[in-house]
Amino acid sequence: MKHRCHPSRRGCCILPPELLRRIARNGNARQRDAALDTLAVDHTLRLGRATWQLLDAGTRRGLFGMGAPSKQRSVYDAHAAEALPGRLVRAEGAPAGSDVEVNEAYDGLGATFDFFADVYDRNSIDDEGLHLDASVHYGRRYDNAFWNGQQMVFGDGDGELFNRFTISLDVIAHELTHGVTGDEARLVYVGQAGALNESVSDVFGSLVKQYARRQSADAADWLIGEGLLTASVHGVALRSMKAPGTAYDDPVLGRDPQPSTMDGYVRTSEDDGGVHTNSGIPNHAFYLAAIALGGYAWERAGRIWYETLRDRRLKPTATFRQFARLTVQNATHFFGASERKAVAAAWAEVGIRT
Repeated sequence: MKHRCHPSRRGCCILPPELLRRIARNGNARQRDAALDTLAVDHTLRLGRATWQLLDAGTRRGLFGMGAPSKQRSVYDAHAAEALPGRLVRAEGAPAGSDVEVNEAYDGLGATFDFFADVYDRNSIDDEGLHLDASVHYGRRYDNAFWNGQQMVFGDGDGELFNRFTISLDVIAHELTHGVTGDEARLVYVGQAGALNESVSDVFGSLVKQYARRQSADAADWLIGEGLLTASVHGVALRSMKAPGTAYDDPVLGRDPQPSTMDGYVRTSEDDGGVHTNSGIPNHAFYLAAIALGGYAWERAGRIWYETLRDRRLKPTATFRQFARLTVQNATHFFGASERKAVAAAWAEVGIRT
């Protein structure tokens, strides 16, 4: 049976509100209108999101999936409305059509499902075979994508700053991973725990793309939102795990604010305590660990982070240091001394002692 999550539990958007506010200040009339409209929609998503979780209280954590993993995908067309899900346009097993957004959403859901099933033996987002639904063409010039606790939702972008939000596999996987985090760790979406929530989504968003391309850690681009920015924007993506703070530097979007170490940690009340900004620090720690360990990042570094997400000792209010310590312990438990040394060194390089 398909899980249905409580409607008040909201998801997390790929574009942070401060980025949209900068566009509203600096963009042309069309860009400002799109940003302001997007902010208005996103405001409703953020209400009550600090305690958002994927599944109802009392649902079992950490159980193995029931039966062999089996993809069940449905893609809907919202037809520029904000009512979900819209009209069903492609169900599991149906052939590709002429709508590129529908095809990209369908393929992205599948790639994410396959990654978690093949690499970590996880049966969908909840490890119990949750059906994966997505709605495309949401709203008018909606500049965002989100997981709302029930399904994925994609805007078409404004066409001037942002392309369609189905264009980036790492964005799709990032948002779906919020569901995995909600099911396993329930990291609250505020402060360092919220930044960890965002970082975990970036980690597995990148790993899904790397797995689909069969790229080793040193061959990957480590970008989140590759292809999302139009040619008119001076930038390459929304975030860079390899070099936080360098993804874009644009007159309209501003400059990528992410720090790579604790020296640049941002204390703010905006964006739930800077969750999209400070996530650059654990992002960079993962990148450093993956590069040090070498090979395919999902095999050792990714496994360590995944098992830490599932670790019952991980609290919903975890700090960077608490999460880091668990990764070091899990590196030892699942692998050995060399992995422990690499993970501890990565955290130390970003200013977090374990």
